[in-house]
Amino acid sequence: MAQQSRDWSDRPRAGLTRRSLLLGLGALSLGSVLTGCNRSATADLRVDLLRGSIPPQLPGDFRKSLNAAIRLNFVSVPQLSTLFAQLQTWAAHATLPHAASPSPVDNIADLMTLGDFWLAAAIQQQLIQPLPLADLAGWQQLGEAWQQLVRRNDQGIPDAQGAIWAAPYRWGSVAIAYRKDKFDSLGWVPTRWEDLWRPELRGRISLLDSPRTVIGIVLKRLGQSVNTENPAAVPDLVSTLTALHQQTRFYSSTAYLQPLLLADTWVAMGWSTDLLPIVQRDSRIEAIVPEPGTIVFADLWVRPVGAVEKPRQPTSLFTQWIDFCWSKEVALSLSLLSDAASPILTTLDRRTLPSSVQSNPLLLPAAETLERSEFLLPVSTATIEQYGRLWRDLRVPVKSS
Repeated sequence: MAQQSRDWSDRPRAGLTRRSLLLGLGALSLGSVLTGCNRSATADLRVDLLRGSIPPQLPGDFRKSLNAAIRLNFVSVPQLSTLFAQLQTWAAHATLPHAASPSPVDNIADLMTLGDFWLAAAIQQQLIQPLPLADLAGWQQLGEAWQQLVRRNDQGIPDAQGAIWAAPYRWGSVAIAYRKDKFDSLGWVPTRWEDLWRPELRGRISLLDSPRTVIGIVLKRLGQSVNTENPAAVPDLVSTLTALHQQTRFYSSTAYLQPLLLADTWVAMGWSTDLLPIVQRDSRIEAIVPEPGTIVFADLWVRPVGAVEKPRQPTSLFTQWIDFCWSKEVALSLSLLSDAASPILTTLDRRTLPSSVQSNPLLLPAAETLERSEFLLPVSTATIEQYGRLWRDLRVPVKSS
């Protein structure tokens, strides 16, 4: 499997909306609600996480597994953009003299959720610090693709010899959702990205409003990598992209499901984390991960640059939490009780997994499909400009004189 917006264009909003549609707004401290910790006291472990990205019982289960009296504070935040902004704030305070900083070190989270698409920016801006994970049992169980994703040099570029900057704890993919009732009369259903170009779907498609995602899928249809450095030089890219645009009725990274539910569109490109609960609730909607492969995204644990070991904290408590998340039992719980899968599932014998996982290809696509899928990785500034130019030319037709 193989800068910023989950609109996944190239501005620093990276991935902020792929769950917010269904998860709502506001922030909630899971520390006091789920683990009974005292918010007024300094926690032994504070984790700021994306809302809904772990089952709510996990912090309590973790505390029980340690067989020690520790204070936990799990703070749930609704958007990845808020988490990234908090990393920037803490990094700024970390450079100030202690007396001048209004944010004491004790208030910095030990770990935080970060979307993989923002990892390069977090490293470049010196917002996070490397993690000592190489000797953990869970790290050894991770597949090579997951290890490669988070090993980076100090510019955030993937590097097999680089430091480990993050710990992937769940992942999803870009998928296709469709109205089953509308396809009954057509006699076929979508299985591949190429199906989006079929004439029966003209004006019936909603796409994510995301240059790298949409152009990446077109590149994949043409047999190219979604991280192609010179997309403008790919034969037939412009004509294929234009043809897809002519099929499309609606672009949005936040409201792409509403037209599908109203049958204004029959097909929608979307994030599996948004689509899984819709498919479970609405029998008219089906979703698939295209067989030729797709774009994969991951949520990661990262350690803010100002985080330090606390006096009462058991040794490397934050690494124990990461390894806890990677244990098979917890990985299964996370996959069954949230809207994404643990990376550990991709390394297990699928025949040993619960039937509810084996029978859910939207949660865990076929191994062959994953093998052909890619993460969106950092690309050069020149390439980002190409994506932007292709997108502008597509969305804003040139006026004739």
